Amino acid sequence: MKRREFITLLGGAAAWPLVARAQQGERMRRIGVLMNATEESDQQANLAAFTQALQQLGWTEGRNVQIETRWARGSAPEIRRHAGELVALAPDVIFATGTAAMGPFLQATRTVPIVFVNVADPVGAGFIDSLSHPGGNATGFIQFEYSLSGKWVELLKQIAPGVTRAAVLRDPTITSGIGQFAVIQSVAQSVGMEVSAINLRDAGEIERGVTKFAGAPNGGLIVASSALSVVHGELIIALAARHKLPAVYYRRYFVAAGGLISYGYDTVAQFRAAASYVDRILKGEKPSNLPVQAPTKYELVINLKTAKALGLEVPPMVLARADEVIE
Repeated sequence: MKRREFITLLGGAAAWPLVARAQQGERMRRIGVLMNATEESDQQANLAAFTQALQQLGWTEGRNVQIETRWARGSAPEIRRHAGELVALAPDVIFATGTAAMGPFLQATRTVPIVFVNVADPVGAGFIDSLSHPGGNATGFIQFEYSLSGKWVELLKQIAPGVTRAAVLRDPTITSGIGQFAVIQSVAQSVGMEVSAINLRDAGEIERGVTKFAGAPNGGLIVASSALSVVHGELIIALAARHKLPAVYYRRYFVAAGGLISYGYDTVAQFRAAASYVDRILKGEKPSNLPVQAPTKYELVINLKTAKALGLEVPPMVLARADEVIE
């Protein structure tokens, strides 16, 4: 072996323990994640976007971060159980999805930092003091302001002018379910539409409610934001198709699965942004100093195949505004 090659090899060998010691010495951080939906929904892709964004920021699972994930499937008892489990693990930060998860987490801890997404009204619900100055141990990203709910009424009327009655599928157990319904009611009056509520407690109640509502003519559906609407998403889409009911949803996931039209926030963008807040907290920033952010853009998605099946001609003005058209 030549002398130069030997020295290079020796130098490399000497460096190996240093690399090993550096890796061993790197502090392992822990993130508790609560996904308030099913693993079969688009939340798998959203969670992947979150972990990929963390990796881009230098956090690799198994090397310097450990991610503990729980799936609650929209169940209040499961949310409470998982919230307690995750807090007991003493994580460095918690990542929580959905309004329903926040109450149990804040009851369990007022010290562990929490970053949330998919929350509609964190101030009204008492989770934070204000959007600009959260004030406690929680911060994150809201879905929309309640005024956006009125857009769903207008869209339903525009895409199906014959609709005079709308059933709002909502979760009445969360503040955002009540708030969204109130806005929908007020806007519906201005477009000559009568609204009623169908509560998202379980599949049987949803099926009975939609079937009963569909017994009278000129009806349509508005699916408000909640974890339960995602959990029962396939059923809701199937019922809308079976009863020939035009339906407006609050995010793209439903339209990609066969729903008619949606107007709402980009969930993948929120999960990626949440990773940046988790990164900043892991590096020493406090959630109370990180302002809660609202989406800067909302997307309109239309499924033309579904429109055709319902016998609807999508108005050119609505089509022109679409960010995505599924054919």
